[in-house]
Amino acid sequence: MSMSDDDRDIDIESDDDVDSDNGLGSSRHTNTANFSQAEKRAHHNALERRRRDHIKESFTNLREAVPTLKGEKASRAQILKKTTECIQTMRRKISENQKDIEDMKMQNSILDEQIRRLEGGASNDQEYVSGEELSSDVEDALEKADFSRRNKKMKTFHS
Repeated sequence: MSMSDDDRDIDIESDDDVDSDNGLGSSRHTNTANFSQAEKRAHHNALERRRRDHIKESFTNLREAVPTLKGEKASRAQILKKTTECIQTMRRKISENQKDIEDMKMQNSILDEQIRRLEGGASNDQEYVSGEELSSDVEDALEKADFSRRNKKMKTFHS
């Protein structure tokens, strides 16, 4: 059975419709009233096969995107479960990284203040602040910030 130009148009349009949110396909279709029952069934089967292939390919792509599943065999349920776990882990890491960034900004602010005070102490108009006093100020401020996670990754400033 050969496909007419109208049939190919239906197939092309149905490729675009696989991604639709409602999964119902396009309202753009050729009137199949002139098709026999066998042709309608064959056409429907081809569209359904294409839809299933697209879903299968999407699960394969998803599996390969999850580090713990890459290159492994896994059921669709396992792929969804591991993907959910991966997303939750990434969200947690993002949150921790944002906290670390805030802590580092605070530490930078403290260090900027320490530099400003040291530079200011060199002029005649400024009150001299000893290194011990600055170190104590920095340590007090650092104690208020939570650097426990990052201490494992990098050393913080201590005089």
